[in-house]
Amino acid sequence: MTRMHATRAGVAGMLWVAMSLLAAAQRQQAPAPTARSVAPIDLTGYWVSVVTTEWRYRMMTPPKGDYEGIPLTPAARKIADAWDPARDTKAGEQCRAYGAPAIMHIPGRLHVTWSDDMTLRMEIDQGMQTRLFQFGAPAAPPAQPTWQGQSLARWERPGRGNPAVKAGSLAVTTTNMKAGYLRKNGVPYSDAARVTEYFDLSPMPGAPQGGQLIVVTTIVDDPRYLTQQFVVSSQFKKEADGSKWDPTPCSATW
Repeated sequence: MTRMHATRAGVAGMLWVAMSLLAAAQRQQAPAPTARSVAPIDLTGYWVSVVTTEWRYRMMTPPKGDYEGIPLTPAARKIADAWDPARDTKAGEQCRAYGAPAIMHIPGRLHVTWSDDMTLRMEIDQGMQTRLFQFGAPAAPPAQPTWQGQSLARWERPGRGNPAVKAGSLAVTTTNMKAGYLRKNGVPYSDAARVTEYFDLSPMPGAPQGGQLIVVTTIVDDPRYLTQQFVVSSQFKKEADGSKWDPTPCSATW
């Protein structure tokens, strides 16, 4: 090999190394995918409840002692039988029925937005509550339990998580909640409760093209007040805009 050929080969080798290093650096600098960018479904917008089941429990306050269908422990029944809405109001705890285990089953409206690329924000007009669904590594829990607790979210897809499949569910696990009510008539859940939810999108039967439903499956586990899981389903249809949005404070009675 002549000196000129050797020099050219050396330069080519150096260029190849430089380009490889540049490509590696670009790969390292590329931002990681965010929950928002890989979302398989779009839950944002305004939504309103569709009440097709449990009308007498959802559209009015049931009478004291009506806890049919909820697998309560004896201790929980005792609490429910002693329910006093005036006492809750006096204690400033009108929001006991608006915590994460029950809020999705209260008829009302939702406004869903992204707070940032890793946090989905859900505002609820009934009780003026706000839920934050956090993706990724969990943040430090609040110093004190809250009505909505701490919610960790993840996307679940069919096809073993294939990102090319644009379908799936939002799965949310919520803990660190204040004790509250599963129903407006004082049926309790404890501060040890855990809520697992699945949010699915579905076409709305009979609606104009593009009509959508959010179907929410709520599963409550409570080792203190439930003898087994308590499961309910709630539906919300999409609205064109927020013209009917009307936040209302918590009330101990309807």
